[in-house]
Amino acid sequence: MRTDYLISDIPTPAVLLDKQRLAANCQRMSDRAARAGVQLRPHLKTAKSAQVAALATAGQFGGITVSTLAEMRYFFDAGYRDLTYAVGIVPPKMAAIEELMEQGARIRIVLDSVAAVESLAARPTRYRGEVPVLIEIDCGGHRAGVSAQSEELLAIAQCIAATSGLTLDGVLTHAGHSYHANSTAARTEIAEAERDAAVLAAQRLRAAGHACRTVSIGSTPTALTDIPLDGVTEIRPGVYVFFDLSQAALGVCELEDIAASVLATVIGHQHESGHLLIDAGALALSKDVSASEFRSDVGYGLVCDLDGKLIPGLHVADAHQEHGFVKSTEGALAFERFPIGSRLRVLPNHACMTVAPYDAYYVLTGDGPSLQRWDKTSGW
Repeated sequence: MRTDYLISDIPTPAVLLDKQRLAANCQRMSDRAARAGVQLRPHLKTAKSAQVAALATAGQFGGITVSTLAEMRYFFDAGYRDLTYAVGIVPPKMAAIEELMEQGARIRIVLDSVAAVESLAARPTRYRGEVPVLIEIDCGGHRAGVSAQSEELLAIAQCIAATSGLTLDGVLTHAGHSYHANSTAARTEIAEAERDAAVLAAQRLRAAGHACRTVSIGSTPTALTDIPLDGVTEIRPGVYVFFDLSQAALGVCELEDIAASVLATVIGHQHESGHLLIDAGALALSKDVSASEFRSDVGYGLVCDLDGKLIPGLHVADAHQEHGFVKSTEGALAFERFPIGSRLRVLPNHACMTVAPYDAYYVLTGDGPSLQRWDKTSGW
């Protein structure tokens, strides 16, 4: 692995990773899973990188979660064989899944309606094995899934049991609405509801005579509460590997825990409007402003120096496609401090959105100025 990259030579925009912070974040979640007595199946839609996966799965059973077919193939090629494809499945995507299963992968798919099961039952296929299915449960976010108390839950299970080529493996839920809970009490309440919905669904399925081996929950804010996880078999958090400004605004992490930042170059001075221009705009940072729900000084990201130290008051106030507008909330901006060609780092609002389009990470190892380059996947 090449280690002679220097931060001054890296073309911008680029994503920098702090390996020490990354490792500490991974260990924190690993310790949480161990205390709770559950397996950790990290959701690698955030990092999309085999090197990050190696840290996130260290000491675990090796299973991972993905959200795209591209991620599934990439991680299979990297040696990961136990995968959950945690997005509702449709027939055109099944050929890619079955191809990998024929090559030795164990892939669990997610369904949340009788209609979805019937659409798979009607598809032509040459695959002769059984595909494990998780029924998605709505625990309060109302994005997808069925209520744990609904009759539809049992109807879906019955339909799976009657469909050749499918087998019920368990239930899955995700408390995505925890990303709006900025107090320990609020996150705890959502975490308890997430756990209870999944456990209740599993109990009802078993009482009706269906096997329910897996009870899977997961979101970073709820996983990092201290509630007991009795009845749960695994957690699937994702953004914890990097953390971001949104998680810090919620109180889930500190700013010093954020492992990912965008390296950008100052490309202009706009004296009349009082902002710096950097070459990291909406495509490089995303237009996610989720941290602004809880603090007003963030914009599209907080600005750091090359050592990763926050520069007080500096934030990306606006973002066009390839331009970021850096302004100060602490009076006039000192343009002479940031000459054209100088470089800055930007902490992202939502790391998953920010890092997705990049094809690699440049990794600060803490062993000197040289950086490593870690590959990643992208696309669908």
